[in-house]
Amino acid sequence: MSGNKEAVFLKQLNQNLGIAYKACRVYFHDEEVRKDAMQEMIYQLWRSFDSYGGKSKFSTWMYSVCINTAIKYKKTIAGKEKVETLSRDHLEVSTHVPDQPVQDREEAVNALYKAISTLSSLNKAIVLLYLEEMTYEEIAAIVGISKSNVSVRLVRIKRALEVKLKNDKNL
Repeated sequence: MSGNKEAVFLKQLNQNLGIAYKACRVYFHDEEVRKDAMQEMIYQLWRSFDSYGGKSKFSTWMYSVCINTAIKYKKTIAGKEKVETLSRDHLEVSTHVPDQPVQDREEAVNALYKAISTLSSLNKAIVLLYLEEMTYEEIAAIVGISKSNVSVRLVRIKRALEVKLKNDKNL
């Protein structure tokens, strides 16, 4: 095991560690499960580091590994999904109201995460990447579907989230 390889890996990992945190927040409710999933992601990143050939950005490759690890890990445990604070201006389900008190904004964001947590694993990945402002091409490459399928899914996901949020307000 080369010391240089390890140094390169650690540098890249530290620069992009937020990716693993976000994937954990999207897929797991329980904090202990998130910590375990994070360890598994780091292990899988290290284990597959030799396969990263620099054909894409490190962050794109890391998203792919982290999302796939989260999905596989989720299948092996009974943990529940949890999401916390995502936002993107282009998401029609807006949680940002300028004069809204902080507590109300937090409740709106939590409601959005709750709605996202009901999505399928693939749709959660698509939303996470979309909220990270990745292009449709980048999302398609990471999740393994076509660019047009990403577009269609995002339209359906947005509609589904709008309905879920509207229904939650009516309860």
